[in-house]
Order: sequence, then C-alpha cells, then structure tokens
Amino acid sequence: MKRRDFLRTSLIATAAAATPSISRAVEDQPVREFYELRLYHLRQGPMLRRFDDFYRDIAVPSWNRAGVDAVGVFDLMIGPDQPTRYVLLPYKSWAAMNQAREKFEADDAVLKSEFANVPPTDPAYLRMENSLLLAFTAVPRLEIPAPVAAKKSRIFELRTYEAHSRKANQKKVEMFNTGEIEIFRRTGLQPVFFGETLVGTKLPSLTYLLVFDDMAARDKNWSAFGGDPAWKKLSTTPGYTNAEILTNITNVFLRPTSCSQI
Repeated sequence: MKRRDFLRTSLIATAAAATPSISRAVEDQPVREFYELRLYHLRQGPMLRRFDDFYRDIAVPSWNRAGVDAVGVFDLMIGPDQPTRYVLLPYKSWAAMNQAREKFEADDAVLKSEFANVPPTDPAYLRMENSLLLAFTAVPRLEIPAPVAAKKSRIFELRTYEAHSRKANQKKVEMFNTGEIEIFRRTGLQPVFFGETLVGTKLPSLTYLLVFDDMAARDKNWSAFGGDPAWKKLSTTPGYTNAEILTNITNVFLRPTSCSQI
C-alpha cells in the first residue's frame, strides 16, 4: 500500500474498529463536529523549517480547498518534547472528515511538495501522533477566538483529563455539559473546543482547548473559576468529585504559528 493511501485510511479504519462510539457519533453528525489533533515531533533546523514552509504554503491552503474552514497550527510553548507542532483539523461531520482527508491526500500541491517526497534518510518528522475526538453537546462546534479576526496575539492551553473507566470519563463529560462549561464562560475561561477522545492515547480521556490574551489573563481567569461558588458546589457534588472520576490531568501551552487560522 502506498504511504499516502495508508495515511488517508489508517485513522478512519482504526477509529471504526476501536470504539463503538463511532456508530453513535455518526448519527449526531449534523450537530457535533469531529476533531483530528496531530502532533508532529521534529528536530531543530531544516526539519522544522521544512514543516513550517509546508504548512504555511501548501497544507493550510490545501486543507481549506478540501473543506476544512479553519486549520489550527501551533508551536509548543510550554510542555514536553520540544520542538513539536500541533495541528487541529475540525470536520463538520464524519462524512466531511472522510472527504476532506481524501481530497487533501490527492491534492496536486501536496503530492508534489518536498514534505511529501523526502527520502528515508531525511524524514519529514520524527514521528506523528493522531487522535480523533467528538465534540461535546455543550460546545458542538469549534469556536474561533475573537483575537484571530483582530489579528491579536494569543496563547492556548490544551488540557487532557484521563479517567479509570469509560463510565467515569462519561461522567466528567456530563459534568462539563451540564454546568462546568457554563461556569468556564462566566469566569472568563473561553473554550475553542471540547472533545471526547474516540481514538488516541491515554484512553479513556477528554481534551479541551482554551484561549487567553496572555499568561496573566490565564492565571486571573483560572483563579476566578476556582473561587466561584457554583464551581465549589459542583465539584463537591457526589459523583462529580475528582477522586471519583479523574486519574490524571495534563496541560500544555501553545502559541499559534503565523499560518494558523485559529
């Protein structure tokens, strides 16, 4: 099988085989988006330059032509495995995801790019990690941050919550959908997306992305959230406590690259 055919089909095939959530998710496709989150682990120097050139000049326009309206491309600001580029691809539906991936892999600009035609002795990246997520009902679509249109600086916090069982993970999703996201918004924690991880590492888990003007705003808004009476009540409600439904929380900070549309 050719490499581009493998890339086009592997995530879809793995997703369908790996989780029963997919069949139920397809029924929700007019409402809830799917998100593909890619992590490209790179080396400093020519490899990093080649990635940035490819995404700026070829990949982002090609994804747009394939029907992905907004492509997020982020540099790892604070977190492990630097340098790593994060790429977020929002799809309006399961069918739209399949179609977009096929169009992108068949795009003439992509096929002829240096990035797609490197030899084994000079790979395009050290490794790539993929995960597939289904949007929460409370945030069914990706929300483009206001600073994007205003061309203002911004930072992002990507957080992943792990659980000991699928039941516990679903309980945390429920907690977000029925009250926690509302408290987030009221206290200045602005979401970009919330998604349950269908395929990926650290399962069962959920991941969400928040946007801030800067680290000072981030610290201020999280402080307001932590002191909010509604949050204090919700977080101590039996069935919703961290001890019952969470095993680990990880977060990284991202900075948008010059070509990011998020």
